[in-house]
Amino acid sequence: MPILSSRGGGSAKGFGLGAGRGAPISLDFLLIAGGAGASSYGGGGAGGYRSSFPGGTGSSQLGFARGVSYSITVGGGGPGSGSPATARRGADSSIQNLGTTFSATGGGTNVPQGNPSSLGEGGSGGGVDGRGEPPGQDLQGGPGNKGGYTPSEGNPGGASSSNAAIGSGGGGAGAAGTRTGPGTGNGGAGSSSSITGSSVTRGGGGGGGCSPGQTAGSGGPGGGGAGGENTANGTPGSVNTGGGAGGAGDNASPGGVNGGSGFVVLRGPSATNFTVAPGTNTITTAPNGDKVATFTVSGTVSVT
Repeated sequence: MPILSSRGGGSAKGFGLGAGRGAPISLDFLLIAGGAGASSYGGGGAGGYRSSFPGGTGSSQLGFARGVSYSITVGGGGPGSGSPATARRGADSSIQNLGTTFSATGGGTNVPQGNPSSLGEGGSGGGVDGRGEPPGQDLQGGPGNKGGYTPSEGNPGGASSSNAAIGSGGGGAGAAGTRTGPGTGNGGAGSSSSITGSSVTRGGGGGGGCSPGQTAGSGGPGGGGAGGENTANGTPGSVNTGGGAGGAGDNASPGGVNGGSGFVVLRGPSATNFTVAPGTNTITTAPNGDKVATFTVSGTVSVT
């Protein structure tokens, strides 16, 4: 059932329900926010992941008035930083639709030493750097589902034991980041969707970085960046996957890389006519004849 506005008839005209426009159109969607950037050790969390399409996260379809231009926001990946305190969460993605705006939350960045896990909260949460913490503590990664959505938009970052020489992995759309102590801090796996016509996994968490002689974490399937060892930076999250950035080794310079940008898709029956802008966004036809509008950058869409 489409998410429709509860506004009165006067407001409805402003959303394109005036005479001659006909009934709203219900569309399936995939909405992924930007993944987090990272600094040293902990991996960045993936951007929030929300979908109505079969195999997605169970949300209802969205309703669109015919012939009305709606804004689509593709969140950018969060910037990495050589300073653990200044790496940033990914940017939110959103779909303006009939009477509302439907959003997903940017991924949470890695949690620096000595800081509360809430700093790493995001669509999926960031991993943690346990170096120098008092012995016997179990340090939690950043929480996921910052938007408080049902179903959840993501998963938490992995935990790390104190004085660990390996950062934990950032959370992914499909799984939490891997804890450390002992073990490697891999990024959480993303989720797959065939909304574009072929199955693709997106929303992987970033792997944790490590000290010399240790094994850095792998990026979660779905665009998560791998962590770096010693002087090596992590790998950035992949573009248009919402993947989290990999954490850097402890002696890396500049010591931080960016998360992957988000991704937005709308899909309707074969009779659907999309108009999208700018031209870098595309309209294609799925194998069963459904029409698919794909957004790799922010823009607009209208449907008839």
